[in-house]
Amino acid sequence: MLRVQDRAVHQCDSGWVPVFVGQDRAVALMSIGFLLERPDDAVVWRGPKKNALIKQFVTDVAWGDLDFLIVDTPPGTSDEHISTVEALRPHRLLGAILVTTPQAVSVGDVRRELTFCKKTGLRVLGVVENMSGFVCPHCSGSGIHDSLLFFLLQECTNIFSKGGGEELAKHAGVPFLGCVPLDPQLSQSLEEGRDFIQEFPKSSAFPALAHIAQQILDTSQQSS
Repeated sequence: MLRVQDRAVHQCDSGWVPVFVGQDRAVALMSIGFLLERPDDAVVWRGPKKNALIKQFVTDVAWGDLDFLIVDTPPGTSDEHISTVEALRPHRLLGAILVTTPQAVSVGDVRRELTFCKKTGLRVLGVVENMSGFVCPHCSGSGIHDSLLFFLLQECTNIFSKGGGEELAKHAGVPFLGCVPLDPQLSQSLEEGRDFIQEFPKSSAFPALAHIAQQILDTSQQSS
């Protein structure tokens, strides 16, 4: 996603040095993928070893002065999720952002994540509905539109279903942060490690992502 798959971490006095992105080194990354000898190697570890590595990623990495630490977890409520929450709890833990697609199967998985957050005392910042329809650029026109309302009012084809994330947030009493549509330009950026915001400001996903990010920043400032 960020063109750093061939990079490696190394040790310093403070622990592991993360992989930095860009000349300004504004983003620091740590992944088990950086520790593998070959990209095709499988990680076949039992729970205790995985949990120990999660704690190391929090405590033994020379992160430096961070504005945000983002942990991207797979779906589920496994031991790894519990270890992540426990490792981060001594620090200023802002909360969790839950991402679902509109389908009932995905919503059901995220509903269990909501229950997990409640049982572990983890604040839920909100729910995002990903892959939420497709805006055809040939049917809806193109151009830079600062208004999220304009995006929402465009002709949108709901390829999967509609409203699962919003209904889940409403039922759980947590904020609904917004919908992100299927966007070939976003997928292309992720595949090629390109800067989506800089290269595709006319994309249909741009206003949705900007709106969601602004809400998270506002919540962070209110909590500080």
